[in-house]
Amino acid sequence: MNLTDRERDIVDLLRSQPLLDAAAIAERVGSTRAAVSVHLSNLTKKGAILGRGYIVRPEDRSVVVVGGANMDIKAHSTHAIELRTSNPGLAMSTPGGVGRNIAENLARLGSPTHLVAPVGSDSFGEEVVAATRAAGVLVDHLIPTDDATGTYLAVLDTDGELVVAVSNMRATDRLTVRQLMASRDLLSHATLLVLDGNIPEAPAAWLLDFAAAVEVPVVIDPVSVAKARPLGHLLSPQRPVLALTPNLDELGSIVGERVAQTRPAIARAARRLHDVGVRTVWVRRGTRGSLLSTLDDRGRATVVTLPAPAVRAVDVTGAGDAMTAAFVHALMRGDGPVEAARFGQMAAALTVASPETVRPDLTPRLVDAELRKAQDAAPPRASGPGTSSRRTSRTTPRTRSTRENA
Repeated sequence: MNLTDRERDIVDLLRSQPLLDAAAIAERVGSTRAAVSVHLSNLTKKGAILGRGYIVRPEDRSVVVVGGANMDIKAHSTHAIELRTSNPGLAMSTPGGVGRNIAENLARLGSPTHLVAPVGSDSFGEEVVAATRAAGVLVDHLIPTDDATGTYLAVLDTDGELVVAVSNMRATDRLTVRQLMASRDLLSHATLLVLDGNIPEAPAAWLLDFAAAVEVPVVIDPVSVAKARPLGHLLSPQRPVLALTPNLDELGSIVGERVAQTRPAIARAARRLHDVGVRTVWVRRGTRGSLLSTLDDRGRATVVTLPAPAVRAVDVTGAGDAMTAAFVHALMRGDGPVEAARFGQMAAALTVASPETVRPDLTPRLVDAELRKAQDAAPPRASGPGTSSRRTSRTTPRTRSTRENA
């Protein structure tokens, strides 16, 4: 949050004496009552003070996630899938939704997290709310809806890869600006806002405008090719975005043309997003790892290629959500974008190695330990022209296999 020196003086004063009126503040800071009234108005708009009585914004760092919450139903075949017939296997249901999964991962990693998402008043909704609350997510701003709680049915093969999925996200598809406006105070006091690409276009535009007005940084997970497409005209320098996390196909959908699987092509597409207000573009590339393009304060882009962690897939569902959540958590704790991306990739690999959509034992200590282990096991790299940062023996989860709801 950008405050002027005078505004910082007023905030510091109100922390110790919150009941001062404008005249008393003016006397103490050596200003006029009229000038202080203007400063107080600006501080309210910026979210530095809350409501009447000049209650100062808490210093606690928290994330607000806006997106989908639903019930995942996963069927895992124990034999090679045969289409148009019954297949033996196992089935389970678990709370899901991209936004909800990101929020739970963040909470398990230790970031205070609020979830804003529509949930129906049915048995699935009750189960989703109870499980999300039990995981440590703050659910006071969930949005009640007459629509049924969303469902996501996925069929996985013996390797844990997605074969087919069917979703019903009507409650999220019908999300409105009016519903979101009830959470304005929460949104204006967030340290960081995460948007799930399932949010309809009008509410997404309102959220970006609101975040820009109160100077809250935004991270967007595009979710799928179709859901990424509206971002092409929603993004603008007037709606700055801290980070955007597409895969290659989603990147192409946003910029409006196919992007080749090469570093120069991806960097050019990322540059186009930088030009419309996106500071960091993190492109997931499957077995090739990821590519991170970040602007510095002078508007120069630094492009880094990150190899994929080795992983044996058990279930790919939720891996992309863990990847985004861990990236955000690392940014919140002060990591740079490259370190945060590495942290996110490792969290995704750990999630893929688990049968759970959200790994229940996911902690920063676990992720950091796996990163150290991978670093210690890495062979020495050659140096000089033509050296690649990609290890072809490594695999990485397909974190976006139709995962609008996973």
